Parts: sequence; C-alpha cells; structure tokens
Amino acid sequence: MDLKLAGKTALITGGSKGIGRATAELVAGEGCNVVIVSRNGEALAETKSAIARKANVRVDTVAADLSDSASVDRLARAYPDIDILVNNAGAIPGGTLLDIDEATWRKAWDLKVFGYINMCRAFYALMQKRKRGVIVNVVGNAADTHDPEYICGVAGNAALAAFTQSLGSVSAKDGIRVVAVNPGPVVTERLVGLMKKKALDRTGSADSWSDLLKPLPFGRGATPEEIAAAIAFIASDHSGYTSGSVVTIDGGLSARAHAF
Repeated sequence: MDLKLAGKTALITGGSKGIGRATAELVAGEGCNVVIVSRNGEALAETKSAIARKANVRVDTVAADLSDSASVDRLARAYPDIDILVNNAGAIPGGTLLDIDEATWRKAWDLKVFGYINMCRAFYALMQKRKRGVIVNVVGNAADTHDPEYICGVAGNAALAAFTQSLGSVSAKDGIRVVAVNPGPVVTERLVGLMKKKALDRTGSADSWSDLLKPLPFGRGATPEEIAAAIAFIASDHSGYTSGSVVTIDGGLSARAHAF
C-alpha cells in the first residue's frame, strides 16, 4: 500500500532506538523526510547513517532533552513546517507507589508526560496556522492494565491517553488529527534489559530472559516494526478520519485485564 507520505516531513522524538527508529526507517522508506530527536547524539548519527543507506530523503538529527521546555521551543522554531509529529520519547521506571520517590516520579513525567504536552502545544499551534497536520502520541497500554508495580507509568499513560482524546476531539476544526497508540510489551533494547534483570533475579541466569515472554499473547512481545507500521498508517491519509482515538496494540492483554 502506498501511504502517500512522499514529500512530507515527520518529526519523531525518541527516534534513535526502538519504536522511534523503526518508525523513522519505515516512513523514510515511503519517501517521507524525517527529523529524529534523541538525547543520544551517537545513536542519532548511527540511525541517520542507516536510514541514508536505504532511502533518498532528508534526514535531520537533533540531540535534545525534551524534559526542558526550552528545547521544545527551539525545535518548534527550527522545524515550523512539519506535517507529522510522533511523540515517542520517554521511559518511565517500574515500581510500586512506595518504590518511586517524588524526584524520580517528577523526572519521569517531565520527559514523557509534560514533554508530550509541551510538544503538542508548540507544534499544534504551528499546524493550526496551516490548517493541516497529524500528531501521534506513543503512550502505552499501562493506561488500561493498571499494573500497581508500574504505577508511575500507569498514571502517566492514563493522563496522556485522556489528553490525546481531549485534544483530538476538537482538532478537526483546525484540520489536525491527534491519535494515541498504546503498545503493549515491545521487544526493544529496554525491554530485553528489563527481562534479563528479572531472569537473573529469578533464576540466577540472564540467558532465560526470553522464557519470560512466553506467557504473552502469541508467545512473544510485539516488534518495533509492528508498532511503527500502525503509526505510519495512522499518520497517512488512508486514516484521514481518525482523531481523538486510542489504538491499543498489545495482542489483547488489556482486553484480557478487563475480562476478569
């Protein structure tokens, strides 16, 4: 399917690894210029090189900490004409309410929750002037599963899902679509690292980490490419009547959570 993204420009945060990188590679393959943002300059350079080998598009990289609103403002000034914004930066730590102190909670939310909100505020205003644009917020299914051992992420993701629905419910008047994607477990470097630590704690060996994924739907986690494909489709005109929605991609995990 031709997603008709050729000639457009997508700005993707957290774009040097995992879902962000897979999304950048996919839309670039569709002829979409990309701006990839991450705190890791070395990973950005490697990602840019990988994309440039496969696609004949413009690839810009920006090393920035989006927990700082000044960095968001600089991005908006540098790239006022983007067509697609994919908010994907942020990793909220696991733990119960008593495990996560205030400083850790605030630091995590400054990047993911307030980072997404600030990015939306800055780029929505620019898209509004042109009467077109798409914003995709990559959130997470913890908003639905309510895992008490990931309570900081549960609350943050629930806030972002509701924020997306609220903004996307009225954005059509400005020619803008706003959609959230809620992935379940995705086999990224971060998830593999967490699984290896959990396996080591349980069995004394990190080698059995993949066994911890077997109880998941289809006996595995999602691939970054599967989530990226959904993001790219949602950002395309083929999904032109989609706004204010939360698209959950977790093999049925959150539906199962509601069933019992």
